[in-house]
Amino acid sequence: MNTRETKKNIIQAGRDAVEELIKVAKAAIVDSGDDITADRLKNAAATKKLAIFDAFEILNRIQDEENALEGKPKEDKTTSFTGFAEKKSKK
Repeated sequence: MNTRETKKNIIQAGRDAVEELIKVAKAAIVDSGDDITADRLKNAAATKKLAIFDAFEILNRIQDEENALEGKPKEDKTTSFTGFAEKKSKK
């Protein structure tokens, strides 16, 4: 298998992963009735947030890789989910 085909397979695997993350994001936060602790609710919400952000990150990377395979120039993405400090620390 050549590199181009391998990259296409990885891209498809990324799309499959995004579909799974969407399922996590769509699921009910908790389903155990009225006895829900604040910590449990907070952890469930954090899990959903992580799934959504991971899905967007994977989709962005998929787009970059598809553009590279097609020979398109790399897009400059200035919008990010990271904060000010994280952006400045990478430079």
